[in-house]
Amino acid sequence: MSIPRKPAEIANGTGNEVLSGEAVVVEKEGDDVTAAFIAGARIALDLCQRFDIDIAVLAESSPSCGTTTIYDGHFAGGKIPGMGVTAALLKQHGVQVFSQHDVAAVNELILAARMG
Repeated sequence: MSIPRKPAEIANGTGNEVLSGEAVVVEKEGDDVTAAFIAGARIALDLCQRFDIDIAVLAESSPSCGTTTIYDGHFAGGKIPGMGVTAALLKQHGVQVFSQHDVAAVNELILAARMG
């Protein structure tokens, strides 16, 4: 995908539904970019598995990285509960996902793990 990429949102579902084939990711102009989002999620999962990463800090509300909310698919700023495609795939494979707003909690989790 281009950088910067065009605005995209999940239509009629969340990242879990995209992964199960029940929803799609579309750009504002209507182009279906589902395959690119799934491919990106698989690359992220591969990297987590290859480098033994079990915690990911992601960008909240993104159609890829949203951990608790995503935009609702109407391109009007509305949000719904749910995860983005990458966040959902990582979580399905045991990676703990957090938003950038939860960095303090992530730090505490890492410190606790180091302490024993």
